[in-house]
Amino acid sequence: MNTRALGNTGIITAPIGLGTVKLGRVAGLKFARVPTVLPSDDEALVLLGAARDLGVTLIDTSPAYGVSEARLGELLGRVARAGQWTLCTKAGETFDEVSGKSSHDFSAGAIRASIERSLVRLRVKRVDIALLHFSTGAMDAEVLERGEAMGALEGLKREGKCRVIGASIGSLEGGRLAIELGCDVVMVTLNALDRSMEPVIEAAAARGVGVLIKKALGSGRAAAGSSVGMVVNTPGVGAAVVGTTSAAHLREAVEAARGAGN
Repeated sequence: MNTRALGNTGIITAPIGLGTVKLGRVAGLKFARVPTVLPSDDEALVLLGAARDLGVTLIDTSPAYGVSEARLGELLGRVARAGQWTLCTKAGETFDEVSGKSSHDFSAGAIRASIERSLVRLRVKRVDIALLHFSTGAMDAEVLERGEAMGALEGLKREGKCRVIGASIGSLEGGRLAIELGCDVVMVTLNALDRSMEPVIEAAAARGVGVLIKKALGSGRAAAGSSVGMVVNTPGVGAAVVGTTSAAHLREAVEAARGAGN
């Protein structure tokens, strides 16, 4: 695949990234087809090896993805050397495997502790991208307006524990605030079935803010070819993150991006 800049962050990425929630949890997922068991280490290594061979180096994870971070910390070094991956993680949401429910804490102390735990799990001294994790738009604007959570990320960035910072947002107002507050990166939903966040993408592109796309396949409900092609050709989009445990499905997304001229 061709590569492209992620806004003005200095990060260069392929137009497809790999989402890893399905490496870490099976409970509480809202995909069209929900796995019943986690892939084995051997299966995960096949997926990561395929990502490497396809030129997919941006890996997206989160503490809300169960054991995803810990597994990546163990497995990534067995597939490619340190520095070959662009790691994106998040803070503010955690997942409890016993209850099968997520909880949220966007206090400064919780954000700092979350990122520092992520560094340990991922076995790195710095993550490339650290985002506040708003899985819906229910609270993103309120939290961003308070400033505490973003202030914590800014402090971690100054300390060299993350390269760039931002928010995975769920509302138009949250997206507008994230851009106004100086986020380096925003992550928004975009697919053939949901184009409601296009105004945020346009505003981000105008300011040089990097854009990552979540739910590029509509959680398994949108056709890969048409949806991926539309997403990666949207001006301002850096990468569409595709969550899968299947090397074949990842290859299909990559081929769709290539077929769209990327």
